[in-house]
Amino acid sequence: MAVEKYRSAEEMNAAPVRTGRGDGFDRFIRHCARLRLLAPKKYARGVVKFKSFEEAQATPARISED
Repeated sequence: MAVEKYRSAEEMNAAPVRTGRGDGFDRFIRHCARLRLLAPKKYARGVVKFKSFEEAQATPARISED
């Protein structure tokens, strides 16, 4: 997408809005993926199965760091 320069706010407001090709669904999907990465991770309460006792002991510390 090219950069456009304007001499005044009126000229900027009069310019047509440039949109990409397509219906915008791809842009919506990318936006949702970006928000998922930015959102804090919350883990549901419940039963969790661990492979070892050490892994179970380290989990609360790891979750609090995230």
